[in-house]
Amino acid sequence: MPVPKIARRLTGRVQLSYVQGAVLLAGLNILYFGLTKKAWSVTTSLALSGAWLVQTLGLASPKDWYFFQHFQPELIDNPLLYYGTWLNLGLLLGVVLSMTSGKMWRWRKNRSAKRWLVGLGGGFLMGYGARLALGCNIGTLLGGIASSSLHGWVFGFFTLLGSWLGCRLFSKYLL
Repeated sequence: MPVPKIARRLTGRVQLSYVQGAVLLAGLNILYFGLTKKAWSVTTSLALSGAWLVQTLGLASPKDWYFFQHFQPELIDNPLLYYGTWLNLGLLLGVVLSMTSGKMWRWRKNRSAKRWLVGLGGGFLMGYGARLALGCNIGTLLGGIASSSLHGWVFGFFTLLGSWLGCRLFSKYLL
């Protein structure tokens, strides 16, 4: 599939190596941390948006939940006015631009129910694990490294190890 015109204009056909991209992301995250004194958090923004939806629909009162009593005392009035929502949308836009500029974007028809189940199950486990850990890989890895914390580097090592193992298992049992 050809690269969309908007992606070509925005990226200028600049392709970075993985190391250059990682250094650029690290630099931007350090800048973000320095300016806001906050680590980038994806799952907290999603939790706040979900709590807003539940509260808006009148289904429950999130301020009574343990998470909001002990870890995140402030609820948001509107997800579209919350900075974390825009960071997450920027993350998605960056992924799309990266894939289209690298000519890696394509639609495929997935006919295997097994892959759908594995994808949904994996996404559920990742989301559940991120909530149990009170954060995701972006907050832990990038936020940890940007704030010069050892836990970010330890997490990064084990993330690489787990990714390698997951790829091996995926290619052995699902491909």
